[in-house]
Amino acid sequence: MRNLLCILCVSFFSYAANARVITVGKNKSYTTITEAIQRSAGGDTIKVFSGIYHEKNLVINKPIVLMGIDYPVLDGEHRYENISIKSPGVTVQGCKVIQSGVSSMEDFAGIKIYNTHDVIIKDNILEDTFFGIYSQYGTNCTIQNNRISAYGKEEQQSGNGIHCWKSDSMRIIANKITGHRDGIYFEFVTHSIIWRNTSEKNLRYGLHFMFSSNDAYITNIFRNNGAGVAVMFSHDVKMFHNYFEENWGDAAYGLLLKEISDSYIENNRFVKNTIGIFMEGTSRIEMNNNVFERNGWGMKVQASCMDITVTANNFIGNTFDIGTNGSLVLNTFNGNYWDKYDGYDLNKDQKGDVPYRPVSMYSVIVEKNPPAMMLFRSFITTLLDKTEKVLPSLTPENFKDIAPLMKPLRL
Repeated sequence: MRNLLCILCVSFFSYAANARVITVGKNKSYTTITEAIQRSAGGDTIKVFSGIYHEKNLVINKPIVLMGIDYPVLDGEHRYENISIKSPGVTVQGCKVIQSGVSSMEDFAGIKIYNTHDVIIKDNILEDTFFGIYSQYGTNCTIQNNRISAYGKEEQQSGNGIHCWKSDSMRIIANKITGHRDGIYFEFVTHSIIWRNTSEKNLRYGLHFMFSSNDAYITNIFRNNGAGVAVMFSHDVKMFHNYFEENWGDAAYGLLLKEISDSYIENNRFVKNTIGIFMEGTSRIEMNNNVFERNGWGMKVQASCMDITVTANNFIGNTFDIGTNGSLVLNTFNGNYWDKYDGYDLNKDQKGDVPYRPVSMYSVIVEKNPPAMMLFRSFITTLLDKTEKVLPSLTPENFKDIAPLMKPLRL
């Protein structure tokens, strides 16, 4: 172990001692980035000055810093991958990367990490790329403060803004992504964090998880996407302090949970979505201190879900608070605020003295017959709902909050 540390220290200090700054641009040391990379050594910094660079696929295979000054433009001419990183310890910063190649056979990207580690990609602008930033077998990499935009009209002709595949310990921080198929996509990604990103106006999902466990996404904004976030076939996912807003459409939702387990959803806001949260095949989920406001459905909890605990959440101004497709309920709702609750509190403990049943009769009818939505707000539907509360017949009898709050929580 001591010998290994000595080798690493010697390597680091040898890089630092011999590191150079190489300049690229008009009247600089080199006129092309390709030549500068070829002439560089590990530890060097290549400063690329402003201008437009038409260069075929820059391959970085040594630990260097590629730094743009005043955002030089790296143009892939819709034919090439712009930057391919194949060495650990690489930093790409301050570049404007545009017009990567587009292919149905190859995953061209503006910047792509190939089977390496400790890469930093930060402060870049990516426009009109197929995939924006792509990590393939990346480990311990940081993707931070990049602006990534595309103009795809169809999902088949668009890649993802930030795409991570079979990667570990990734840090996706403070990026702004728009116009891609999925804003951020994780597949087989573990022990990673997605923090303070804004993902909006993407064709499909703002964030898409597949087979990715032991991850967290915190303090992100998912706005006006085809659907907000989809978390599928995963476990041990932490979802804290995110904002899901205006994800509208026939099959849209703020958050889709499908076949996930042992996860936490806390301090999030679901505002103006068709469905705030849709759950299917989901188990052992803790949901606390969330706000569901002005959604079509606050939540849809399918009969295939179990051990979902929903406590201390606010449900305000939703058309329907809860929807379900079955009568067997294996989940717990307790101590939430429901603005539709019209019970009483005689002992003044701030909790309702009678339970609240969040599944209305009319929501059950609409679940089975969607055209019935045309009668919403009519006198007959109000009468049916009032009758159902007195003599439950269609709604699940044990789907209730036994201690509803009289006042909304300050979240």
